[in-house]
Amino acid sequence: MLIFKIFRTDEWQTLRRDGETAGAPIDLADGYIHFSTAAQAAETASKHFAGAEDLFLVAVDADAAGEMLKWEVSRGDALFPHLYRKMLMSDVVWAQPLELKDGVHQFPPGLEKASQ
Repeated sequence: MLIFKIFRTDEWQTLRRDGETAGAPIDLADGYIHFSTAAQAAETASKHFAGAEDLFLVAVDADAAGEMLKWEVSRGDALFPHLYRKMLMSDVVWAQPLELKDGVHQFPPGLEKASQ
């Protein structure tokens, strides 16, 4: 199963340059890296990145993330994946720009099917 991280361009560039990241400021504050499932990603984008441009959608294989990936109750009592270690560039399955069109982030068609 793929899980997803939304990065600002500078955060994505840091991961690519350094090969690892402790995440965005919210991740650093909370002590883990926040991810979303395919079904949760659009709501995450609208809640935490409303109107933001220059974002990247980064896919990670949940199974490959290992035992440091914990599924915990969060927004709306749903289980969200949280990574309790640095995210590595080698964790990334794919990444692509997350376009903003008419104020709405455009996720890849069939994202939920592709993530299973």
